[in-house]
Amino acid sequence: MTELAILLVFPAMMAFSAASDLFTMTISNRVSLILIAGFIVLALVTGMSWEVIGMHVLAGLAVLVITFAFFAFGWIGGGDAKLAAATALWLGWSQLMEYAVLSSMLGGSLTIGLLLLRGAPLHPSFLIREGWYAKITDEKTGIPYGIALATAGLLLYPTSIWMSGTIH
Repeated sequence: MTELAILLVFPAMMAFSAASDLFTMTISNRVSLILIAGFIVLALVTGMSWEVIGMHVLAGLAVLVITFAFFAFGWIGGGDAKLAAATALWLGWSQLMEYAVLSSMLGGSLTIGLLLLRGAPLHPSFLIREGWYAKITDEKTGIPYGIALATAGLLLYPTSIWMSGTIH
């Protein structure tokens, strides 16, 4: 059962948050709460040491402080800030820099792609009627950065301590 939870909780929440941000431009607080609760339960069940748990919590808190500042300046949404912090909690310090760089690269690519899409003269007629497509192609709408954050988390998860079996 523990292995199944390791295989499902983090990836499912990453996929859900990306889809949610794409279709609604929001990431529910429940996603971050499930990620935090899932981390705590799995850390305890797998016998993760208190030192390692503490280091993961510090990584998550550090990202929360930084992303909260980004939110305060209006650079990212609140859901993005909480998702990045919850992802950092799962990945820890060992993957934090890689997560930041990969998220930035994916986010930049997403931004460029959406700007090109928004500037396109023609859009598929079957999508124009969809509310989410109208919203995402609206120039006044922000960038659903949760897609980049979740994708980076999913790309790094296979090499995390959870999947490599190096939980101490």
